[in-house]
Amino acid sequence: MSIIIRSAIPADVARILGFVRELAEFEREPDAVTATAPHLQDALFGPHPAAEAVIAERDGVAVGMAVFFHNFSTWTGVRGIWLEDLYVTPAARGSGAGKALLVHLAGLAVDRGCARFEWAVLDWNVRAIDFYRAMGAEAMDEWTTQRVSGEALARLAGRG
Repeated sequence: MSIIIRSAIPADVARILGFVRELAEFEREPDAVTATAPHLQDALFGPHPAAEAVIAERDGVAVGMAVFFHNFSTWTGVRGIWLEDLYVTPAARGSGAGKALLVHLAGLAVDRGCARFEWAVLDWNVRAIDFYRAMGAEAMDEWTTQRVSGEALARLAGRG
């Protein structure tokens, strides 16, 4: 029962959306997902893709996914990979799917000449944090994420 990582295809959109909803439930934000299948179809496979996705399969069944995109560092002068979401179904956790997804993305980063491979993790998700440390990730504790969305975004843009 080995894990295979493959690039997502348009037929995977419904499954990816399902994984996103499962992840939101796990992260205690079940009502936060507003994405639809057409949103993901366009974002992943439209004329100007905003992100890419890979699927982890065990015995031909999708058990996880990673959604990622390129970011850019002015300090290094080259792009990096930002992992937006990594999800493995509860039944497949511990099977190596999460590690296989990270290894695959690290390989893409190296192959594409990226200087960094980065992501965020919720501070209460100790199991994930421990897993990431075991994979060699370093905490960037001196950095905090800032976000402007919804009405605040419209106000900042002078449109609300």
